[in-house]
Amino acid sequence: MKRLRTVAPFALGGLFLASGVLHFAAPKPFQAIMPRSLPAPRAWVYGSGAAEIACGLGLLTRRRWAGPAGAGLLLAVWPANVRMALDSGSGRLPGPADNRLLAWGRVPLQVPLIWAALQSRPAQD
Repeated sequence: MKRLRTVAPFALGGLFLASGVLHFAAPKPFQAIMPRSLPAPRAWVYGSGAAEIACGLGLLTRRRWAGPAGAGLLLAVWPANVRMALDSGSGRLPGPADNRLLAWGRVPLQVPLIWAALQSRPAQD
């Protein structure tokens, strides 16, 4: 378990970096899952992409703020994952995001990702 606690933040940091870059390189799929009540969805996509890049870099370099910030970011984007799951199978979403099994599988996946973010804190034991 100790090894997993050590590796998890680095793995999440890499995932955040890759996803953050994709927010800028291909924003349309991310825009499609934004809650419809938010204005200017493209701006939210770019903002969350920048936050993912920052948190990814912070996790990879073990910055004290990165774990709580990463966990907060994951909580903040959870509504988009729920929106994606609710819209899945409707044809509204591009590519694999329209698959109900994949979309609903992402919703509970946030819990272990939040755990991974919080492992970047110094060990308390």
